[in-house]
Amino acid sequence: MAAVKIIVDGDACPVKNEIITIARMYAVPVCMVASFDHRLPQIEDVEMVQVDRSSQSADMFIANKVKAGDLVITQDFGLACLAIAKHALTLSFRGEAYTNDNIDHLLERRAESAKRRRQGLRTKGPRALTDEDRKKFQQNLTKLLLEKQEKHEV
Repeated sequence: MAAVKIIVDGDACPVKNEIITIARMYAVPVCMVASFDHRLPQIEDVEMVQVDRSSQSADMFIANKVKAGDLVITQDFGLACLAIAKHALTLSFRGEAYTNDNIDHLLERRAESAKRRRQGLRTKGPRALTDEDRKKFQQNLTKLLLEKQEKHEV
């Protein structure tokens, strides 16, 4: 099996530094993908990919790049679903794993919220990222990479 790669939906990702720090500890390559509207600075040892401004460009680039065993980090349920279908691991910016067991429910909830907004109703956005969320993300990313290392996939 090829070595794992971390592919990040970099548009508005609040845990970029945490990803890079942990990935370096395990010598795992990182690819950050963002639209030109979310300019990414060049970072040593991190592949930075800028895609056009259309609404799904970053997601489509990632969906086409991801391979089985890779780790995709995103808040987008649709992208997570595509990554799961390719047998990739997926994590949210809060460290929550997207899996076959929970993705259908998350997609249904997203569709229901979109329907409510089309009806003129207000829906809540995501809550602010807390220090506890960052810690959970770091712990879960570290745990995933440790498990892959033990299986000699890193």
